[in-house]
Amino acid sequence: MSNSLPDELRPAMHAAIRLEYWNLFWTATIIAVMGLVLGQSQTMKTAWVEDTLGVVPPIMFLIAAHMELNGRRSRKFPFGFERVNGLGFFVAAVALTAVGLLLLYNAAVALATQEHASVGSIVLLGHDFWLGWLMIAAQIYSLVPPMLIGRRELPLAEKLNDKLLHTDALMNKANWLTGAAGLGGIIGLGLGWWWADSLAAAIISLDVISDGVKALRSSTAELIDGAPRALSSPKLSGDALELEQRLQDEFPEATIRLRETGRLVRAEIHGVHPPGEKRHPRHYWPGKADRSWRLAQVGFVPPAEEP
Repeated sequence: MSNSLPDELRPAMHAAIRLEYWNLFWTATIIAVMGLVLGQSQTMKTAWVEDTLGVVPPIMFLIAAHMELNGRRSRKFPFGFERVNGLGFFVAAVALTAVGLLLLYNAAVALATQEHASVGSIVLLGHDFWLGWLMIAAQIYSLVPPMLIGRRELPLAEKLNDKLLHTDALMNKANWLTGAAGLGGIIGLGLGWWWADSLAAAIISLDVISDGVKALRSSTAELIDGAPRALSSPKLSGDALELEQRLQDEFPEATIRLRETGRLVRAEIHGVHPPGEKRHPRHYWPGKADRSWRLAQVGFVPPAEEP
């Protein structure tokens, strides 16, 4: 029995898989470098937790991609694993939101108690070095791989209509904000501004929470059969709105219901009989033909017979 992924998406999926393995490799190096220079800085600890959290979306994507490519439809799973990507998206969204809230709580406590973090010195090659310089170097290094990888992930996410991959791309591209806040916090400590460190950590945590809440709203809508959402926000998908209008124009007396199963859309047309000629679901797709794979099913529910 065939797997869940449309054949025309297989090259893009394999490219995304290779990219995510590179993503994990570079993220591991960033986690190691940041971990070596954490010190007592709340900013560095928060940035390190965020970088560590960054492995969740790629790992979930790789698991979901493996199941979509290799999972087979069966009696127990008649639709295959179309929704496994949505499940991974939900898990990543929960992790993002929960950790963001925890980071914000830690930063707020540090500000409320006026916790004074300090950045000491270390001895390298017989000379004393302010640890802050190593922290700044680590922060700068942590910006480069995510920015490059995020730029390559976005077009693949759009081609695959993959919210999990798109969320990872946005997180990677937005890491310069985290880095900028982190650099500000470290420099602030060096200038004697005790509050700069915790304030920078709070700014980082707010960015994490924002990403998590958006992803959580969108992923929850999919799991409860909500109308298809856009890639980058909980708003309704433009493709879905065009499809709904296309079906409504052809069947004006019908009630149109759309839902999303992973990257695919399924439509139900209630209150009318199906047309006499046989039509493939892609016949109803209103947009570009190369995106018609998104419409996996069009079902008709005729009106109930009068007694």
